Amino acid sequence: MLTIAYARVSTDDQIEHSPEAQRRRCAEFARSNGLGVPTFLSDEGISGKDLDRPAMRELLDLVRTDQVAHLIVWRLDRLSRDNGDLSTITRLLQEHCVDLHSLNEGEVQIATASGRLQVGMHGVIAQFQREQTIENSKLGSEQAARTGYWINRPPMGYDLLDRVLVPNDDAHIMRRIFKLRAAGMPYAQIEEATGIKYSTVRHACHNRAYLGLTRHGDNWYAGRHEPLVSEADFDTIQRQNVSVGRKSKDLLSGRVTCGNCGRRASIDTNERGQRIYRCWNRGKGCRIPGRSANGLHRAARLGINELRNDDSLYEGVRDQLRARIDRAGGGDATASRSGAIAKLRNEREKLLALYLDDKITNDYFAEKERRITARIDGLETDQAEAIETVQRHNALADAFEQAAALLRDPAFDFETIWDHANDKERRVLVEELIETVTIYADRLEVTVTGAPPLLVTLDEVGLRSPGTGTVVSEGRHKPQVHGPRGPAPTQLRDTKPLVTGSRHNIRPAQAK
Repeated sequence: MLTIAYARVSTDDQIEHSPEAQRRRCAEFARSNGLGVPTFLSDEGISGKDLDRPAMRELLDLVRTDQVAHLIVWRLDRLSRDNGDLSTITRLLQEHCVDLHSLNEGEVQIATASGRLQVGMHGVIAQFQREQTIENSKLGSEQAARTGYWINRPPMGYDLLDRVLVPNDDAHIMRRIFKLRAAGMPYAQIEEATGIKYSTVRHACHNRAYLGLTRHGDNWYAGRHEPLVSEADFDTIQRQNVSVGRKSKDLLSGRVTCGNCGRRASIDTNERGQRIYRCWNRGKGCRIPGRSANGLHRAARLGINELRNDDSLYEGVRDQLRARIDRAGGGDATASRSGAIAKLRNEREKLLALYLDDKITNDYFAEKERRITARIDGLETDQAEAIETVQRHNALADAFEQAAALLRDPAFDFETIWDHANDKERRVLVEELIETVTIYADRLEVTVTGAPPLLVTLDEVGLRSPGTGTVVSEGRHKPQVHGPRGPAPTQLRDTKPLVTGSRHNIRPAQAK
C-alpha cells in the first residue's frame, strides 16, 4: 500500500507554495509520523477549479484500485477549490479506507461527522476564495480596459509594454494590409503581397484593436495605444467583408450613403423590379427609405451640371485636388524618407562590419539586422505608396481638368451627350467628379469632388416626398426641373432620364 503526497500549484511564481516546497514538507511529515517514503504526484500550473488534472486522475485511479493507504497534502484546498469536488474526493477516500493528512489542518477524520464537517467548511472557504479572486480579477480587467490598458496578448504589429500596446517593427506590415484591403484587394492576394497568412489577415481586418481601442468581453473602450488604421478605412473594410466580390455595376455603386447612420447603401430591387438603393441598416434601427437608382442618377447629373455652370465651385475643386497632392507626401516628405533610408542602410553596413570583426555576437547581429531591415522595408513601402498616391492624385487632377474643360466648353452639349451615353461612358464622369450621393428622408445631397455638399430636393429628380405613398419608387408626377433652355421634357424615361439642371435647382447643402 502506498503513501501518496499530492501537490498542486496554479501559478509558477508562487515560491512559498511551489511543488518543491510542498513535497519537502510532506516528506518530512511522512518521515516523522512513520508513514514511509511517499510517492509524489503533482499538478503544476493547473487550477483547482475541477478534477480534470493528470496527477489528480492518477491519484483517484490508485484509490479506486485500493493501492493507497495514506494521502498527504499541504492544505485541503490543494485537492480542490470546489466544495462539491472536495466532498467527492473525501467520500471516495472514506469508501476505500484511505487516511487523509493535512499539514495545515491536521489529521482529518473523514470517517466521523465532525471530520467531514471540517472538510466541508474548508471546501466552502476555498471555493469562496476562488470565486472572489475571479470576481476581483474580472473587475480589475474591466477597469484596466476602461482606462485604456490592454489585458490580453498583443495583436500582430504591437508589443505590450506596461500594459500599453506599442507599435513594433511589424506595424508597417499591418498598415499596408489595411490599405490593400481598403482598396478592395482580396485576402488571398494580400497574403501573397505581404507574406502574412490568410487567417491572420482576415482576423486583423475585423479587429478593432487596430483602431486604438481596448476590449473587455464584448465591450470596446478608448485605448492608450496608437491606431494602425483610420476609421474611414476600417469602415470601408467592414463593408467589403459583408459582400466581397459582389460589387454592383450600377452607375453610383459605392457612392450612395445613408444620411441617418452613415452606412453605405446597396443596390436592390423592389416588388416592381425597379432598381433602388437601400441602407444596409434598413430594418436594423435605420428608417431611411430606399430610393430609386434612376432618381439618384438624375441627382448626380445635376451635381455635374452645377460644376459646369458654377465658376466658384470649379475653382474650389481644383484647389482641393492640389491640396490632396500636397498632403500625399510628395516633395519634402519624399526627401525626408530617402534620407532616413540612406541613414539606416549606413547603420546596417556598420553593424555588419562589427559582426565580421567578431565584436558582436551572432544573435545580437541577427536581431539588430532584422529590425533595421524591417524599418527600411517599411520606409520604402511608405515611400512607394506615397509616390503612387501622388501619381494617382495627379492623374485625377489631370482627368478633372480634361473633363471640366470639356464640360465648360460652350460647344459641348452636355445634355445631349449624357442622354445618349451608355452607363460605362457616364461612369467615367461620375467616378471622376462625384464623391457621394447621400439619402435623407426628405432630400438628397450630392458631393462633387472637393466641393461642399449640394442640396437636391426630391421633386427636382422625380422622387416622392414623405407621406405621399411608397417612397422607394419614382413619383408619378414630372420632376420639377427647369434649365436654361426652358422646361424639361415631360416624358420621364427609365433608360435615359432627360432632366435639365440649373442654378436655382441645386443649392449648397448648408443653406438648408
